[in-house]
Amino acid sequence: MLFLLFRLGKDRYAIEAKQVVEVLPLLTAKQIPHAPPEVRGVFDFRGQPVPLIDFTQLALGHSVREHLSTRIILVRHPDGRGGDRLLGLLAEHVTETLRRDAGEFRESGVELPDARWLGPVASHEGGLVQWLQVEQVLTPELRELLFPAEAA
Repeated sequence: MLFLLFRLGKDRYAIEAKQVVEVLPLLTAKQIPHAPPEVRGVFDFRGQPVPLIDFTQLALGHSVREHLSTRIILVRHPDGRGGDRLLGLLAEHVTETLRRDAGEFRESGVELPDARWLGPVASHEGGLVQWLQVEQVLTPELRELLFPAEAA
Protein backbone atom coordinates (compact mmCIF):
# COMPACT_ATOMS: atom_id res chain seq x y z
CA MET A 1 0.00 0.00 0.00
CA LEU A 2 1.11 3.55 -0.63
CA PHE A 3 0.90 6.13 2.16
CA LEU A 4 1.38 9.89 2.27
CA LEU A 5 3.51 10.95 5.25
CA PHE A 6 3.22 14.10 7.35
CA ARG A 7 4.20 15.26 10.82
CA LEU A 8 2.50 16.39 13.98
CA GLY A 9 5.31 17.94 15.98
CA LYS A 10 8.17 15.42 15.84
CA ASP A 11 5.94 12.42 15.16
CA ARG A 12 5.22 10.92 11.74
CA TYR A 13 1.80 9.90 10.51
CA ALA A 14 0.56 8.22 7.36
CA ILE A 15 -2.63 8.54 5.33
CA GLU A 16 -3.43 5.78 2.88
CA ALA A 17 -2.88 7.34 -0.56
CA LYS A 18 -6.19 6.06 -1.96
CA GLN A 19 -7.96 8.30 0.61
CA VAL A 20 -6.12 11.39 -0.68
CA VAL A 21 -7.90 13.31 -3.44
CA GLU A 22 -5.11 15.83 -3.91
CA VAL A 23 -2.28 17.57 -2.06
CA LEU A 24 -2.60 21.34 -2.32
CA PRO A 25 -0.24 24.17 -1.43
CA LEU A 26 -1.07 26.32 1.53
CA LEU A 27 -4.08 28.44 0.54
CA THR A 28 -5.82 31.32 2.25
CA ALA A 29 -9.08 30.15 3.74
CA LYS A 30 -12.12 32.27 4.50
CA GLN A 31 -12.33 32.38 8.27
CA ILE A 32 -15.57 31.36 9.95
CA PRO A 33 -16.40 33.58 12.95
CA HIS A 34 -17.08 31.67 16.19
CA ALA A 35 -15.82 28.37 14.73
CA PRO A 36 -13.76 26.11 17.00
CA PRO A 37 -10.00 26.81 16.80
CA GLU A 38 -9.30 23.67 14.75
CA VAL A 39 -11.60 24.92 11.97
CA ARG A 40 -9.23 27.09 9.93
CA GLY A 41 -12.04 28.12 7.59
CA VAL A 42 -13.33 27.26 4.13
CA PHE A 43 -11.48 27.36 0.81
CA ASP A 44 -12.54 27.06 -2.81
CA PHE A 45 -11.65 23.84 -4.62
CA ARG A 46 -12.75 23.94 -8.24
CA GLY A 47 -15.87 25.92 -7.40
CA GLN A 48 -16.77 23.89 -4.31
CA PRO A 49 -16.37 25.22 -0.76
CA VAL A 50 -14.30 22.84 1.35
CA PRO A 51 -13.85 23.05 5.14
CA LEU A 52 -10.24 23.25 6.29
CA ILE A 53 -9.12 21.67 9.56
CA ASP A 54 -5.82 22.66 11.17
CA PHE A 55 -4.85 19.12 12.06
CA THR A 56 -2.05 20.26 14.38
CA GLN A 57 -4.57 22.37 16.31
CA LEU A 58 -7.00 19.46 16.47
CA ALA A 59 -4.37 16.99 17.67
CA LEU A 60 -1.90 19.05 19.69
CA GLY A 61 -3.76 22.21 20.63
CA HIS A 62 -1.59 24.70 18.74
CA SER A 63 -1.66 26.02 15.19
CA VAL A 64 0.24 24.47 12.34
CA ARG A 65 3.56 26.12 11.52
CA GLU A 66 3.57 27.50 8.01
CA HIS A 67 6.62 26.07 6.23
CA LEU A 68 7.21 25.43 2.54
CA SER A 69 6.28 21.82 3.30
CA THR A 70 2.98 22.74 4.98
CA ARG A 71 0.21 21.48 2.73
CA ILE A 72 -3.50 20.84 2.55
CA ILE A 73 -4.25 17.15 2.26
CA LEU A 74 -7.61 16.94 0.53
CA VAL A 75 -9.49 13.80 1.60
CA ARG A 76 -12.98 12.38 1.41
CA HIS A 77 -14.58 12.17 4.84
CA PRO A 78 -17.85 10.37 5.67
CA ASP A 79 -20.65 12.91 6.12
CA GLY A 80 -22.54 10.75 8.64
CA ARG A 81 -25.42 10.09 6.25
CA GLY A 82 -23.93 7.40 4.01
CA GLY A 83 -22.06 9.77 1.69
CA ASP A 84 -18.80 11.58 1.85
CA ARG A 85 -17.60 15.16 1.52
CA LEU A 86 -14.30 16.82 0.76
CA LEU A 87 -12.27 17.90 3.77
CA GLY A 88 -8.94 19.72 3.86
CA LEU A 89 -6.42 18.71 6.51
CA LEU A 90 -3.71 21.29 7.07
CA ALA A 91 -0.50 19.46 8.01
CA GLU A 92 3.26 19.99 8.24
CA HIS A 93 6.09 18.28 6.36
CA VAL A 94 3.88 16.72 3.70
CA THR A 95 6.81 15.70 1.51
CA GLU A 96 7.17 11.92 1.39
CA THR A 97 5.39 8.71 0.59
CA LEU A 98 5.88 5.27 2.09
CA ARG A 99 5.14 1.79 0.80
CA ARG A 100 4.11 -0.67 3.48
CA ASP A 101 1.97 -3.76 3.64
CA ALA A 102 -1.05 -3.20 5.90
CA GLY A 103 0.06 -6.24 7.90
CA GLU A 104 3.25 -4.43 8.94
CA PHE A 105 1.17 -2.05 11.09
CA ARG A 106 0.46 -3.20 14.65
CA GLU A 107 -1.88 -1.87 17.32
CA SER A 108 -0.08 0.61 19.57
CA GLY A 109 -1.71 -0.62 22.75
CA VAL A 110 -3.14 2.84 23.46
CA GLU A 111 -6.75 3.71 22.66
CA LEU A 112 -7.94 7.26 23.30
CA PRO A 113 -11.62 8.15 22.90
CA ASP A 114 -10.73 11.76 21.98
CA ALA A 115 -8.27 10.62 19.31
CA ARG A 116 -10.03 7.73 17.58
CA TRP A 117 -8.12 8.69 14.43
CA LEU A 118 -4.94 7.15 15.89
CA GLY A 119 -4.46 3.87 14.08
CA PRO A 120 -1.81 1.17 14.22
CA VAL A 121 1.94 1.84 14.02
CA ALA A 122 4.82 0.51 11.91
CA SER A 123 8.59 0.86 12.17
CA HIS A 124 10.14 3.33 9.75
CA GLU A 125 13.65 4.82 9.68
CA GLY A 126 14.45 4.14 13.32
CA GLY A 127 11.09 5.26 14.68
CA LEU A 128 7.39 4.68 14.34
CA VAL A 129 4.86 6.00 11.87
CA GLN A 130 1.18 5.93 12.84
CA TRP A 131 -1.64 5.28 10.40
CA LEU A 132 -4.24 8.06 10.46
CA GLN A 133 -7.81 6.78 10.28
CA VAL A 134 -9.34 9.52 8.10
CA GLU A 135 -12.93 8.46 8.77
CA GLN A 136 -12.35 9.11 12.50
CA VAL A 137 -10.82 12.60 12.24
CA LEU A 138 -14.03 14.51 12.97
CA THR A 139 -16.09 14.02 16.09
CA PRO A 140 -19.82 13.64 15.39
CA GLU A 141 -20.32 17.21 16.65
CA LEU A 142 -17.62 18.67 14.41
CA ARG A 143 -18.86 16.62 11.44
CA GLU A 144 -22.37 18.04 11.92
CA LEU A 145 -20.95 21.56 12.17
CA LEU A 146 -19.00 21.18 8.91
CA PHE A 147 -21.46 18.96 7.02
CA PRO A 148 -24.93 19.94 8.30
CA ALA A 149 -27.81 17.68 7.24
CA GLU A 150 -29.68 20.41 5.36
CA ALA A 151 -26.63 21.14 3.18
CA ALA A 152 -26.31 17.53 1.99
